[in-house]
Amino acid sequence: MINVALAGNANCGKTTLFNALTGANQFVGNWPGVTVEKKSGRLKKHKDVVIQDLPGIYSLSPYSPEEVVSRRYLIDGRPDVIVNVIDGTNLERNLYLTLQLMETGLPIICAVNMVDLLKKQGKHINLKKMEYLLGVPVIGISALKKTNLDVLIDMMIEEKHKEYSFPKYDDRLESALSMIEDQLRGVVSDEDLRFYAIKFFEQDDDVWGNVALDSTRRSEIEELIKTAEKVFGDETGSIVANARYDFIARVVDMSIVNEKDFVMTASDYVDMVVTNRILALPIFVLVMWLVYYISIQTIGGAGSDWVDDVLFGELVPDTATALLKSWHVASWMQGLIIDGIIGGVGAVLGFVPQIAVLFLCLGILEDCGYMARVAFVMDRIFHRFNLSGKSFIPLLISTGCGVPGIMSTRTIESEKDRKMTIMLTTFMPCSAKLTIIGLISGTFFPHQSWVAPSAYFIGMAAVVCSGIFLKKTQLFAGETQPFVMELPAYHLPKALNILRYSYERSIAFIQKAGTIIFASMVLIWFLSSFNFKMQMVSQQESMLKTIGSIFVPIFKPLGFGDWHACAAVFAGLIAKENCISTIQVTFGNPSNAVFDKLMLSHFSSFGAYSFLVFNLLCAPCFAAISAMNKEFGDYKWTLRAVGYQTLLAYLAALVICQSSVILSGSYTWLNVLGVAIGVLIFAYGLVIKRPAKTVDAESQLAKEGI
Repeated sequence: MINVALAGNANCGKTTLFNALTGANQFVGNWPGVTVEKKSGRLKKHKDVVIQDLPGIYSLSPYSPEEVVSRRYLIDGRPDVIVNVIDGTNLERNLYLTLQLMETGLPIICAVNMVDLLKKQGKHINLKKMEYLLGVPVIGISALKKTNLDVLIDMMIEEKHKEYSFPKYDDRLESALSMIEDQLRGVVSDEDLRFYAIKFFEQDDDVWGNVALDSTRRSEIEELIKTAEKVFGDETGSIVANARYDFIARVVDMSIVNEKDFVMTASDYVDMVVTNRILALPIFVLVMWLVYYISIQTIGGAGSDWVDDVLFGELVPDTATALLKSWHVASWMQGLIIDGIIGGVGAVLGFVPQIAVLFLCLGILEDCGYMARVAFVMDRIFHRFNLSGKSFIPLLISTGCGVPGIMSTRTIESEKDRKMTIMLTTFMPCSAKLTIIGLISGTFFPHQSWVAPSAYFIGMAAVVCSGIFLKKTQLFAGETQPFVMELPAYHLPKALNILRYSYERSIAFIQKAGTIIFASMVLIWFLSSFNFKMQMVSQQESMLKTIGSIFVPIFKPLGFGDWHACAAVFAGLIAKENCISTIQVTFGNPSNAVFDKLMLSHFSSFGAYSFLVFNLLCAPCFAAISAMNKEFGDYKWTLRAVGYQTLLAYLAALVICQSSVILSGSYTWLNVLGVAIGVLIFAYGLVIKRPAKTVDAESQLAKEGI
């Protein structure tokens, strides 16, 4: 069995190469954090070769979860060979990891990726010279076009890999490392001496804490480090980093041929516009408006209309009704199947075309490289409000589903920023919430294209405003972590990637409708068809109305003080799609035309919009809450998050509803009071409240056991 480790920086094409070598289905994106855990697969046509896809990392210093996973596997697992995937368009940065991989002493093959893009940039790498300078095998590949992969495979499965010398640095540094190696002999294996010597010299906490050295050897190494720092006039970490970069500079200078300095590429010209300080945000707003306009109002809307009106409006229910009657099925069972299951599940499945088109559009933006620019632009905006740009990646992932978005916060090193991002991630409109957006915009605002994209921007505004407020509290006060991200070159989206992206998310939505929504609708139909005496009654006398009516006074100030809507809100905790299904079932599963009339008669336009905003921002579904609890590791934090989300949703919906009443001209002092209370609370949190001191925040976190 041959174990091969794929290692490289984020966005170097490593995951694409992994897919090409193993045939594994793994989405390829343009942002860091897609691969959080180590993934493995068997080499096609070589089942005895196991390939481990390590997370995208920039160094072997254990500062992030990805670096910890990779370092532990390489040092403890000792794979047979490392395939170091190098982004040829960013040679200097990628070679920094290469040198650290070579320091492990493991056999290594350097696969320089994106050589085709280099040619378009007018650049060429002399791979033979680079191989000579590094002393390890170097091959040029294109993972996307599968160029030279057969040669790479042959190199991977060689019985004996080429031996190489460690990179040689400054003579004074080499002398210090040699003396540290002498102290480590007999404590660590000979093959690991170089790696551990450098890590001890860098004063790596993990190594100093885990390698068992007696006090005499530790003292000797500490004295060596003090002497080196005096000689170099710098800290040991910087000494090693500078030595590596000096080595890299020599390799790059001698390897790159015909490099044209200061030549603007096509990507550079586009970035001058889309990342411009003034134009970037308006362009982003316009792009997202266009995405939602296409997916909700036009192409996706037309598909959903057909599914609602024809498929689940006539074909499926009419066919099912005829079959059930011919089989002489009991009337209550017919009601369950037609009104409960088909009506409820069909109401959700009607949004599949809109969801498919939405993720098709988002897939294009991600695959072409635009969303990476959005992360860069949002980092600039977030930083003005003392937020971390690293939070944007989980927010972006949450537009598909909140659960993976919450899990992706693991890449945020700062514990405070990570916990805050977990709290805010579910403000973004996921595919489940899209059903509510589609219903409200299509029923109450059929010819107004601002409603659907406004949900996206309200979610973003909630994130920013919450970040401003939470950063002022003792739990989250402190400096934000810097956000470093490589901007990949623009390229034409691959149709296969985009279709797979849209297909996977659409199928996940359909599977959810066939499981969770199916079970939920059986329960909702039962509650809306029976009373507490287990007698089949009209919906006006049902258990669901009785339960929903209890909460009517709470939601009445928000404009949807109706038992149908109240029941839908609580059903949405199981799955947000249940909001629409529940309303459909509680109205008796009427035709679409009748359903629209019932909706318009029960809710005002802005009462419905308030319903949308509340469900957008309030506590997420149980699956997301469970993911939050797992990531927090403390139920108290989960309760804080759910409580904060629900309170913010209530205040936002209150201000929207009561403001619309005031603007209509028919208002009372209670309407003014409601708006005033909401505005004062927001003003206090965003403007009046003073930031807490960092020292106090740390003390509070210590009390919480964090």
